[in-house]
Amino acid sequence: MKTRAITGFFFIVVMIGSVLFGQYIFGAFFLLLSFLCLREFYGLIKQTGISPNTQTGLMNGIFIFAVFAFVLMDHSLVVHKLLFLLPITLSAVFIQELFKKTEAPFTNIAYTFIGIIFICLPFTFFHALAYVKGDFNFHYPFAFLLLLWANDTGAYLVGIKFGRTKLFERHSPKKTWEGFIGGVLISAGVALIISHFYAELQWSQWVIIAVLISFFGTTGDLIESMFKRSINVKDSGGILPGHGGLLDRFDGLFLAAPVVYTFLYLITN
Repeated sequence: MKTRAITGFFFIVVMIGSVLFGQYIFGAFFLLLSFLCLREFYGLIKQTGISPNTQTGLMNGIFIFAVFAFVLMDHSLVVHKLLFLLPITLSAVFIQELFKKTEAPFTNIAYTFIGIIFICLPFTFFHALAYVKGDFNFHYPFAFLLLLWANDTGAYLVGIKFGRTKLFERHSPKKTWEGFIGGVLISAGVALIISHFYAELQWSQWVIIAVLISFFGTTGDLIESMFKRSINVKDSGGILPGHGGLLDRFDGLFLAAPVVYTFLYLITN
């Protein structure tokens, strides 16, 4: 428990620092996280005997994140033209499989792309939260993290105290409806506090974001649990002592970030 608490403390400090220390630190840090999470995903897939195109997948994941990051930071047409390289880099996933001797080439291709879609694209959307109104503004990604952590903490504490009714026992036996509702309520409460400091949105809009994060964050957690059960592993990795792997820490972000970005884009533009 002590190791878990120490790791969690430093993890939160690093995460908050990466958001607050400017757009270049923010972009570089989450590019690194995207790379590490994708590598962890491919490593887990290889345990099942499937051989995703790891190097090509990592290259594409980094390229996709970096290109969209540069587009957000620099609105010149020259940067936008980098997007036309994506069909070439993505086609390399298929071409590489031509030279491999394998019985299931399209299974390898599919898992290579699943990693990019499930991990790198959500991180790209999360990074884009800071630019949803044009110029860099750390308020949105910072608030997103606070609401995500509030939901996770609330669901855990309420679930331990009052949890009785299983939420989705087949994939996550410990999650309960009581915990889920507690997470939503506590996250919504934090959203009300945020609305007093960050006036970009109305209090009701911050609460909607909190509910979206709670729902899709919990769903992402369940999907990651389903994934781990399908390959018979308990933790996605051991990079964070007491907390498992990086995928275990960011599973709530993978579905929530694209949804929250879409909501913010629609109401602010």
